[in-house]
This record gives sequence, structure tokens and C-alpha cells, in this order.
Amino acid sequence: MKKTGLFLFILVAIAFAACKKANYAEGTVSPIVALLDVRQVYKGQDVVLDENNLNGARQIVGVVISDAASGNTPSGILVIQNLRRNALRGISLSIGAAAANYAPGDSLVIDVAGATLTRVNGAMRITGVQTSAINKVATGKAIKVQAINTATLQASPDTYESTLVTVSNAVLEPEPVTGDTFVGDKVINDGFGKMTVHTEATASYSKIQLPGSANITGIALGTTANGTTQLQLWPRKQDDIFQLALIKPSPIIITGYLTDPSGADNNQEYIQFMATRDIDFSVTNFSIVTCNNAGTNPAPANGWANGGSRTYKINLTSGKVSKGKYFYVGGNKNIWGAGTTDISAANWISSTLYSSGDGADFGTATTNLLANSGNVAGMAVFSGTKVDLNSVPLDVVMYGGNGTVYSAGPPEIGYRITNTDYYSTINPVSRATQNFYGGGTNTGKLVLPATGAFSMLGGVYDATTGRWVSGRSVTSIVLTKTSQLTEIEQGASFTKLQN
Repeated sequence: MKKTGLFLFILVAIAFAACKKANYAEGTVSPIVALLDVRQVYKGQDVVLDENNLNGARQIVGVVISDAASGNTPSGILVIQNLRRNALRGISLSIGAAAANYAPGDSLVIDVAGATLTRVNGAMRITGVQTSAINKVATGKAIKVQAINTATLQASPDTYESTLVTVSNAVLEPEPVTGDTFVGDKVINDGFGKMTVHTEATASYSKIQLPGSANITGIALGTTANGTTQLQLWPRKQDDIFQLALIKPSPIIITGYLTDPSGADNNQEYIQFMATRDIDFSVTNFSIVTCNNAGTNPAPANGWANGGSRTYKINLTSGKVSKGKYFYVGGNKNIWGAGTTDISAANWISSTLYSSGDGADFGTATTNLLANSGNVAGMAVFSGTKVDLNSVPLDVVMYGGNGTVYSAGPPEIGYRITNTDYYSTINPVSRATQNFYGGGTNTGKLVLPATGAFSMLGGVYDATTGRWVSGRSVTSIVLTKTSQLTEIEQGASFTKLQN
């Protein structure tokens, strides 16, 4: 009986310990609770914070991200964020005029026991904190900024609310005219969705001219309108708005590809493109380069022009295509491999037997023009037929796994990118130049294609501005031996061209 009693005691002790969300330090309950846990206390009703619902804690810590001096913070609101338990979270505190006593980078310890966790117009706030409960322990601390697209922000508001974020490659809608300023609510579109940028009349930057395109940093704050709660972006100061140069439209965009045809891949893979203007390839030449990074390899020293088994080049020097129409580059003209529907009636600008011959200028004959598993792979469009280490693509798509494809150097080497729906030549956080896939924030890639499916890249491209109004996303179109050309060219979610 004694052994049984001891065993039960140990089980109870273990269960009790498991209920405490890691707020222990060497057996003692920590007085500090993560903002992640504080936010989870709110269940739709006001709640008074205490040691019972804060897992034995009573304090929060954080770095101030609001800037009352610059005038674009809700009146009397102090916003802090912190990284604890591997989660960056933020919270707003309603403390009245005392909010002006704190500056970005101040590190605070705040006793919140007895304060109330609530929502005001959709925004989560802590109210009832006395100024005597706020202890400034340091100043000038680094502030973490996350580069997030609008779709991710609006899909996970509780994750990003009251944190500092940057939305990159944002276009103002409608297009600003001379005299348009930031004051009020302005709509931005980053190709993944839309959100509102809010500027108070008291903001230091409220009267500056609206740029056509910018990377915009700000605090994501919740607001409710017409019964719906969404995040707004509140820039803190003029330096949070980094104007971008206008993007040069690409005459050709990548809209789909087949990487895993039925049977052998030899000479059966292909890429689908769309022209954004009328093109006579005999007059205006272009080239297509694919990269395959299977196995363990170093970063490609010559980038897209590396050749060998890494990159393969196809020149486009004949044929025509009209604006808004699809055309194809690849092997034999079958929809899903040997013995499947003949689609030679489609506009094939190049039918290259890549398994039988080397690429134009570089690239050895390969059974895999487009990788269908493993390390990251991709394709790029270039103006002209000369492609070297320094050539910048007009459009580029990367997909698949990982692999070594970038080295920071010096010298910096890898596959160059351009400004697209997924890549930016300016780091939205540090504002440093980033010209290569894998460098800075240029780590986005599409998923590996589904087995035996055509990867359709739906999106909306503006032929005038060169912007992706709606970014490309992958839809796998399952093919059969009798599939028809219309299955990979017609559909509501297929790529669309505007202007």
C-alpha cells in the first residue's frame, strides 16, 4: 500500500507540473508571463488578471514599439512586444497621458495583477495599469520587425496584433495623384491582399505626398467595422515609409509548368508562359533558363549561367504571340507525356529535345529539365539570348525543397531574382540590397508539384505597372492521357492580365 500511495503522489505531482506553462525557473514559479499566454486568457469577455489566470505570474515584460512623440498612436496607448517561449507577441496598454513618457526601444517590466484584459473596437488592450506599476529597466533596445504579407496578417490577427511589421511591395489604391497625402485611411495592395494604412492628422508625416509604391512599416492594430475585425497598419513616423522605384513590366510571365509527365520525363516536360504585349521573337529575342539543384552541390558560381547539370538554356528567336495569350517552351508537344493528347495546336515557341541535346550556350543534355522532387528548382525569363553571371531575369519562379543555392560570400553568388510577387531586390526590413534567391527575405518558393499534375499559377498581373495585383498561387491540375488543352488554359482561377 505504501508503494501504491507513493506512486499516486508522483503522478499527481507530474500532472500538476504539466499544467504550468513553463513559468518555472529552477523549481520556482516565474513572476513573468509571456504575452502569448496573456492574450490567451481573453475568451471574449473582460477578465481581471491575477496570479490564478496568469499561471502564478503577475508581470509582463516588453520593448516599447509605439512612438507617441510622432503622433500616430491611439491616444493614451502604449504598445509593447516581446519574444518569449519562441513566440513574438504584442499587447496595447491604456495608460493615458503617461504613454508619452516612453519611447521606442524602452524595455519595461509591468505589474498587471489587478488590471483588466479587454477589447476596445476590436483591439485587445490591458486597462487599469497604474504608472507606478511600470518599471523602465533599459533604453535603446533593438526592436524586432517582421516582414509579413497582408494575407498572412489578416489570416492570423491574434498573432500579429500589436507587433511591428513591414508590408513590402505595397501599391496604393487608387493610384495617388499630386496632393494626395497619408492622413486618414489609405488602401494598400501587396499582391496577396489588401489592408488599410491609418494615419492620424497629428502624425508627423501626415501631410507628405503618397508614393505609388512603398515598403510600409507599422504597428498592426485591430479595428472593427461593420461587425468585422481586421488589422490596420499604423506607421510610426516618416522613416517607416520607404518609397520604391517603379517596377519595369515584364513582356513575359510564367504561368504554369509540367514537371512529372506520365512515363519517362525525357523530352516531355514543358513550361507555360503568357505574353503581356505582342511579341515577334524573331525581332525581339528572349531566353529561358531552368535550374536543377539535385544532390549535394555548392552555390552556383555563375548563377543562372552556371551550365553543366545545374542550368539549361533555351533561346526564343522565332514565332509570334499576342498580348494576353499563352505560349509554351519544352520538349515534345504532348499534354502529359508520351502517348497522351497531342497539343501541337498550342503556340509552341520552342520545342527543344533537352534529353537529346545540350542547351543553347550552356547546359548539358538532361532527362530532367524541371525537377519534380528534392532540392529547390526554378525557371527564369531573360531579355535577349546572352545570359551571364550578372544577368537579371524579367520573371523568376522557384519551387521545391532546400539545397545550397546561395552564398553570401564575398563574393555573393547564386540565382539572381527580380521584383516579382514573391521576391524583392530591397530588403523590406533592413532596406539593404538583396539580389539573389536565398539572400535576405528572398526565401519564398512554391510547393513541389503534385505527382503527375500540371502546376497552374493563378494570379492577376497588371501589364502597365508590372505589378502582381493578385500574387501567384499553385493549383494542381490532375491530368490523364486524354486531357485536353483547355484544361490547362481555361478556368476562373487561371492567370489574368489587366491593362
